[in-house]
Amino acid sequence: MASGGVLGRIARASGSYRDEDLAQARLLVAVELLAIAFYTRALEAKLFRGDAEKLLRRALFNEEEHYRAIAGILVGAGQTPAQAGDLEYGLPARAFASRAAAAELGALLETGFLGTYLGAVDAVSDRYLKTTFARIAASEAEHLSSLERLHANRPVGISFPELLDEPAASRFLDLYLA
Repeated sequence: MASGGVLGRIARASGSYRDEDLAQARLLVAVELLAIAFYTRALEAKLFRGDAEKLLRRALFNEEEHYRAIAGILVGAGQTPAQAGDLEYGLPARAFASRAAAAELGALLETGFLGTYLGAVDAVSDRYLKTTFARIAASEAEHLSSLERLHANRPVGISFPELLDEPAASRFLDLYLA
């Protein structure tokens, strides 16, 4: 777990979180593991070069930090977060056959990730968790904008992204987790 900086503060954050708040954190761990799987596969497919590849590498780095932050919250609450090997991913192979297809899937996923984080901000009661989840949602919005630019040359998205409550976020994840 992280020892300094923002991640260190998140990992060391203590408090008694409601079961409902921890359920949101567990859901967000699944989001981050799916995001890491997507960016890893997109990079392994070697479809992107130059600035586009740098963008994907940075997004992967961000997602790994998000995972560590949310996992740190769960560990701090005495829970064991899911890890990559705990989940099976149902990312369609055809999505990595072309740059356009990969960017399209990435934009679709990031839309769901952003909505899930916005839903979590709305659902949790703890102020610290609200702030942490909102900050990560801002990062997910940047990823979405970047992927929209790669996919459809639309760098600015919608004015009011939809939030996904826990049942809707679970249905979204079920599309890509086996």
